[in-house]
This record gives sequence, structure tokens and C-alpha cells, in this order.
Amino acid sequence: MDSSSSVVILVLALFSVSSLAMGIGGEDYVRPPPRDTLISPIDRTRASSDPQQVHVSLAGSNHMRITWITPRESPSSSVVNYGKSSRNYTSISKGESSSYSFIFYKSGNIHHVVIGPLEDNTVYYYQCGQQGPEFRLKTPPAQFPVTFTVSGDMGQTGWTSSTLDHMKNCEYDVHLLPGDLSYADYQQNRWDSFGDLVEPLASSRPWMVTQGNHEKEYMSFLVSEFRAFNARWRMPFEESGSPSNLFYSFDVAGAHVIMLASYADYGGGSQQMAWLKADLAKVNRKRTPWLLALFHVPWYNSNRAHQGEGDGMRASMEPFLTAAGVDLILAGHVHAYERTERIASGRLDPCGAVHITIGDGGNREGLATRYLEPKPRWSAFREASFGHGELQIMNETHALWSWHRNDDDEPVLSDHVWITSLAGSGCLLSTHINLSKFDKISTGP
Repeated sequence: MDSSSSVVILVLALFSVSSLAMGIGGEDYVRPPPRDTLISPIDRTRASSDPQQVHVSLAGSNHMRITWITPRESPSSSVVNYGKSSRNYTSISKGESSSYSFIFYKSGNIHHVVIGPLEDNTVYYYQCGQQGPEFRLKTPPAQFPVTFTVSGDMGQTGWTSSTLDHMKNCEYDVHLLPGDLSYADYQQNRWDSFGDLVEPLASSRPWMVTQGNHEKEYMSFLVSEFRAFNARWRMPFEESGSPSNLFYSFDVAGAHVIMLASYADYGGGSQQMAWLKADLAKVNRKRTPWLLALFHVPWYNSNRAHQGEGDGMRASMEPFLTAAGVDLILAGHVHAYERTERIASGRLDPCGAVHITIGDGGNREGLATRYLEPKPRWSAFREASFGHGELQIMNETHALWSWHRNDDDEPVLSDHVWITSLAGSGCLLSTHINLSKFDKISTGP
């Protein structure tokens, strides 16, 4: 770690200690009032036929997927021109477009184009459909340090806008969102307004998302589950050997990140379980010493909200993730923040994962303020507030996790902790995970 990084960490630590000493963090924190749902998140300053709702995601090694929407009545090619300098495009990639219907709603043309190969840690300028404004993105680094921002249950309220403003001030490389994006809840135009709201950030850094309960939008005999989510937010499931857009994995620098589905079958004979075991078997902890997992419903939660909802998935999947030495598990769903000590099988365990619940990006349903008492031994910090998290993985062994609460539109560092990777802890018997040992693991139903 260089001297400038050390100074930043020292400042963060001193600020956090002083904040907690003044009693403005944790369970004593008094939540702010709710804010209204945004009706018109941004002003449209470009023609309606131009690309809208632009966002980018990782699409395999050294590639990124550009997604945008154009009106059905305005023909537009699924083409991205890009290069390393503004308006000087040296490469072109072609993709595909599709649309979907939802009762009386018809989406625009949804374009997906994969660009690359791209250089690591490099700024690219790009234009979608050979018309409209120019966008700018930065690819993640190939080596440490790397920074992730995290926020779940975002919605589109005044608090969402505040969270996005604070994230914008973070020099992050990838954003992770463990479910509940737009809170459209069958109102498909809310998917469009959400796409507009997040475009300034989502068009400049990869956003990696998984589904939550508000993405299900199921109607018997009329609409299949996750229709809008799968059409609009295509993730690298095929690139990671997954049969479903609802669960997949990807690598960033030296981290392997697994996105799981709380609302797809996770039983022993399911496609998701078969894929998870195969994906874990490919992990080499020398190449990716950090192992992260995300899904929507938390497995460890001391809030009164959504108690026990993650128990079935935990019984099925936790033994495999623990055997693989997962370092950090991030979830949403509960509209509050909580960080645990290392835990496995319901007990404190130095070889277990740190679990973080972060379902408080700005949803319209408000915060979950009631906690179980007494506080469980495994719960290290809990607070009902809106905000976002930052995970700065410094090197192969150390990462700094911090929780930044929204408070009167100012970001407040409320919680932080150093996390040490299990890859160098003695908890793992080998840097390669043996698939055969997973077959011997006994799990719940």
C-alpha cells in the first residue's frame, strides 16, 4: 500500500471513531423522514429517438456489454463505435436488439452490444447506434487495488438520488446491486424512469446486478417471472457457463464474484446448485484470492423484518460456500444495514464469511427500524439508514469495508472494518477447490 493510501485509511479510521464516540452511528441513530418517489428523475436533453437508459456491464474477460433503449417507431442499429479518445472511434461492434410486451405496455427496442477486447484500467469513449451523445466508461483494473460500491433495494426516491450522488464521488471500479432495482412492481414505465435515473453512473462503470422480489412481476398465464429484468439487465451468465441470467459469476482484478438467485430453485438437484458447484470448482485462490457472493435475501439478519426468509437457501448453499472459503456475502431485502462477524452454521467461526445486509439504497417502502433484542453475538454493527457501501480490496490479503450513511444529503462514514482474505488464513486446504468433496457435503432440504 502506498503512503497516500495509508493517509486516507488513517483519516477514515479517525473520523469513524470520532463519529461513533459522539453517538451518531449504530442503533442509536434516528432515521430521517421518508422522501417522495421521483416522477421525472432527469430532464431529457436529447432527441427522443436517441439512445436512452444506457448502462454497461462486464461480459467476460476484457469485454463489456453496452445496453440501451430506443423507441420502437425509430429504427436504430445495434452498433457501438468506441475508442480511447473523444469522437475518435477506432473500433466498432455489432449486437442485437429485442423488445417485450407486458399486458398493455410495449417496451422500446432494447439493444445489447458486447465491445472488446478492451485494455484494463482504461477510459473509452463510445456512441450507441451511431447517433446521439457520446458516453465515457472506464474499465476495471487487472490487479489490486480495486474498489466496489454496493447498494441494494434502490428504487427511485429522493433518498435514491442522494445515494447516487454520494456514489458518484467515490472512485469506484464496479457497482454491485443485490436485487430490487426499480421497484416498478408491474408498472413498466417505472423501469424506464429507473434507467434514466441511473444512466449517469451506470453508463460510466459496470453495474452488476441480481434479482430481488420486486423483479418477479409474475402474472399467471400472462407474464413469466423476471421478464422485464431479464430483457433490460442482461448479465454475463452465458460467459460464466450459467443456464440463467438470474445467477452467474465474474472476475475483477483478483476477486471472483458469484451472483446467486434467492428466487430461483436452489435445492440440491436444481440447475442453480449444479452451476454453483461447477463454478466453485473452477476457482483458483492464487489467481483470485478474494471470493465474494451476492444474493437478495440475507441469511443472517437480526432485524425483525423478513426473519427466517433466507433459511432454506442458507441450509442448501452455505456448506458449499463455507467449504470454498467465501470471504464476504452481501444481501439486500431488509431495509437497513447490518454487518456480522465471521459466521458459519449459525455460529461464530473464524473460517466463516462476513455477512453484510445493505437493502437501503433508497426504496419507497421506508426503513426497517425494529431489531431483535438482545443483539446476537454474531451481529457486529446494525443501523437503519439509507446509504451505500464501499469495498476497497487493497491487495491479496486485506480489504477495507466502509458503510456511508446518507444524512441530510451529506455522506457520513458510520461503520468500517478491515477484512482479511481466507485464502491466506490457513482455513483453506488448497488453492484449488476439489469438486468431489462437494458431493460429500450434507445439506438441508
